[in-house]
Amino acid sequence: MNRTTINGINTYSFTSREELIEYAFSEKKSLIAINAEKLLHATEQIKNLINKNIGYCDGIGAVWALKKKGFKHTIKIPGCELWPDIIRHSYHEKSFYLVGSKQDVIEQTVNKLQSSFPGIRILNYRDGYIKTEADKEALLNDIKTRKPDVVFVALGSPRQELLIEEMLRIHPAVYQGLGGSFDVYVGAVQRAPEWWVKHNLEWAYRLVKQPSRIKRQIPLVRFAWLLIINKI
Repeated sequence: MNRTTINGINTYSFTSREELIEYAFSEKKSLIAINAEKLLHATEQIKNLINKNIGYCDGIGAVWALKKKGFKHTIKIPGCELWPDIIRHSYHEKSFYLVGSKQDVIEQTVNKLQSSFPGIRILNYRDGYIKTEADKEALLNDIKTRKPDVVFVALGSPRQELLIEEMLRIHPAVYQGLGGSFDVYVGAVQRAPEWWVKHNLEWAYRLVKQPSRIKRQIPLVRFAWLLIINKI
């Protein structure tokens, strides 16, 4: 499997979603979305987590970096599209566990999945409000007992990656951190229109809709400049 190190982070080059999914099931690790912001600002702790797992190109900045390093066929794989693809690819054989978002959103997510994928085995699910050590221990014990094949955790980064690391220690499976993907899936949060997504301008659409996000977009500009002058 092709990968290279970008600013201390192992980043994989996948040429199709199917390639990533097959590799994920062979490795049973955490799938961690890589974008320009993460490549620039990840702490050593997060870098170490990524480097033990599978960092895939969720953002166009990571794709640019890999293509500049010679991986010309690398594609962008948005995390909010990847997790339903994993289910579509494997729901006849695999079991699932969902963690994250508000209670009503996670319930809507489960209902929609059951409707869209008849016979899907969702072993359990819970919201993302894990407030105490007792809450976390109960979740970890349930994962260990039920032994799902795939676990989706939608808590936002880096909380989801840190929780997944604890889950991996007690039960090997395919894990994916999803951020706000459950909210997008049920329509509680609207994603950018297809044209913007297709042209890798989703970040620009979000900026137009929420100008306050400008601080979060600055790293993409800085990252692009560092690539141009060969500093990454």
